[in-house]
Amino acid sequence: MAQHSGHDTHEAHESHGSLKSYVIGFVFSLVLTAIPLIIVLNDMLEGTAATVVLLGSAILQFVVQLFYFMHLKEEGKPRYNLMVLILGLIIVLTIVAGSIWIMTYNKVA
Repeated sequence: MAQHSGHDTHEAHESHGSLKSYVIGFVFSLVLTAIPLIIVLNDMLEGTAATVVLLGSAILQFVVQLFYFMHLKEEGKPRYNLMVLILGLIIVLTIVAGSIWIMTYNKVA
């Protein structure tokens, strides 16, 4: 009986997705990869419209990866992984926005 109790606590702390959720995530990932590829290769959109579709697909791809493969929705009450993810995104966005700001407004007279 002592052997079973160790496995029960390990399984309670570690949750994995089902085959169905992995297949759904994989199909969504394929579709979200194919859409920008088809649009760019066939010259369906140009300029700002193409950029919006590409960025929108990238953001949706990120969300699909988080929910279906990283299991962000199955996390317990203290959502430490979500908080760390949000903090990381804030740091990255601050660095990118600050770099763009410096490159845009740092004109040599």
